[in-house]
Amino acid sequence: MSHIKQSLSWWCLAGSMTPEEIVSTAVQIGYKGIELAPEEHWPLIKEAGLTVVSINGHASISDGLNRRENHTRIHQELAANIEKAAKWKIPVLICFSGNRGGLDYTTGIQNTVEVLRSVAPLAEKAGVMLALELLNSKVDHIDYQCDHTAWGAEVIRIVDSPNVKLLYDIYHMQVMEGDIIATIRENHVLIAHYHTAGVPGRHDIDDTQELNYLPIVHTILENGYRGYLGQEFVPKGDPLEAYRKAYQLCDISL
Repeated sequence: MSHIKQSLSWWCLAGSMTPEEIVSTAVQIGYKGIELAPEEHWPLIKEAGLTVVSINGHASISDGLNRRENHTRIHQELAANIEKAAKWKIPVLICFSGNRGGLDYTTGIQNTVEVLRSVAPLAEKAGVMLALELLNSKVDHIDYQCDHTAWGAEVIRIVDSPNVKLLYDIYHMQVMEGDIIATIRENHVLIAHYHTAGVPGRHDIDDTQELNYLPIVHTILENGYRGYLGQEFVPKGDPLEAYRKAYQLCDISL
C-alpha cells in the first residue's frame, strides 16, 4: 500500500503564525514536512521530527537558468545548497528558468540545459533532486519562461539526469494549460515534486475553486509517486482549519 506524504509551505503561513506555531500546526495535523523555510528555522523543524522538504536552490525566480550570464552565479549557489541539502537531508532544491526578456523558446532551453547539466553530477553524488519549477506567466510570474509543461519536459529530457526533474505546481499549470490529470499521466516520470493551491486565487483547495484534488492525488499515487505533496496556498480564513481540511482531502492511500 502506498500513502501520500504531505508537507506545508512556510511562506504561506509566516504572515499569520510564529515559527513555533507553524511547526506545531504541521505536527498536530499530521504533515510530515515543511517547505521553503528560512535556514534559521531548520533546527526547529528537525527537532519536531519533520523533514525540511524543499528550499530554493538559487536566487531569483525572474533572473534564472535561461541566461548564460547567470550561470557562474547559479552554479556556485546550487553547489553550496547541494552541500547544505545533503547535510540536512533536504530532498529537493527548487530551480527557476527565469523570465524570457525576449529570449526565444529554443535558446532558453539550450541555456537552461547547459547549467543544469553542469551541476547534475553534484546532485547525483549527493542524492539531492534539482526540481525545475513550472510557474504561470499569466497571473503571478509575468514573462516566466518555464510556464508550460512541454517546455520544462524538453529541458529534463535533454539533461537526462535522474536527479534533475520538474516541480509540477498544479495551481500554476491549471492557470496556464489545464488538463492536469492527463498531463501528470503523460509526464510523471519527469516529475520529482508537486505543489497544490486552489484556482483561482491560490487559496484553500476547497469546494469554492475549480480543481478536483481527490482524483488528482489518486493519479499521482497510481503513477508510483513516493515523494511529498506540498500544500502551498494562502488560507482565506483560519490557517489551522484550512491546512487541516487540505490534509484530510489529500490523505489518500492506494
